Amino acid sequence: MRIPNPDLLLMKKSLTPIAISLLLSIHLVNCQESSKNRPNPIELTSDFKSYWYQGEAEISTYELSQNRYGELRNGTATLIYVTEDFLPIKQVKADISAPKNIPVLKLNSVKKFTTGIYPYSIMQSSFSPLKGEKKHALKTTASIQEWCGQTFMQLNNKKNFEIDIKSYFASEGDQKLSLQKSILENELWNLIRIHGDKLLPKGEINCIPSFEFLRLNHKKTQSYKAIASIQKNNNLNTFSLTYPELKRSLKITFQQQFPYIIESWSEEISPHLPTTAKRITTKLLPYWNQNSNKFTPLRKELGLQ
Repeated sequence: MRIPNPDLLLMKKSLTPIAISLLLSIHLVNCQESSKNRPNPIELTSDFKSYWYQGEAEISTYELSQNRYGELRNGTATLIYVTEDFLPIKQVKADISAPKNIPVLKLNSVKKFTTGIYPYSIMQSSFSPLKGEKKHALKTTASIQEWCGQTFMQLNNKKNFEIDIKSYFASEGDQKLSLQKSILENELWNLIRIHGDKLLPKGEINCIPSFEFLRLNHKKTQSYKAIASIQKNNNLNTFSLTYPELKRSLKITFQQQFPYIIESWSEEISPHLPTTAKRITTKLLPYWNQNSNKFTPLRKELGLQ
């Protein structure tokens, strides 16, 4: 049984009806403001559920022209989307089904290209919640490997954004950061696939650039002012993100209708030639069950060497 606070009872007796009404109004306004600022839960359409919960991953491959060291390099990019259960506390993939798990849309974005004699391999992962009221991706990681060494970066969405950075560069290695939450460029790719242009930001925003960009260009990990816009053309939408301070722009072109497949993207860092990627093909595959040699020909079908 809850015992009333005697001081509160005394205060209520001493208040006039007008004062009580005024206090109730202030409380109601505060509740309304709190509700207004709280992110709305994501509502998944029946099309989304039937497409993404059929036990397969969506694999899209792209012809990549990557700018590195002032020259364009030919390569491939692959976007692997899949839904899975996620542990909210440990922030890792769940091994077993449980009520506490959070369903997420996961994107593994992979790039392969060479710079002269040696190769680059870049992978970024983002885990976006598909239920609840979390406003941002639950976790984002990035790793870059090349013959000089490797770097790794991980963000966990907790009270703040908790970020770990590992690098073979002395000036960047072994950092731990805590940043106030803002839009993550890495999570925008998932938002497109969930609801097209409906969840994308517009206008002037604070945005943390992609982890790939931050590490390849040795930029400070923080949010930067950016301008976001959407242009509609025939059956395609193009989302544009421009960072004036970084002299960098990103454009992602995707289908206007579900499942909002990403057709191409470009990244330009002035004054260099832009990095571009154009879609080759898209397939739904349970790739985790296709690790036998007999499935190797599927790589050719996907346009991968």
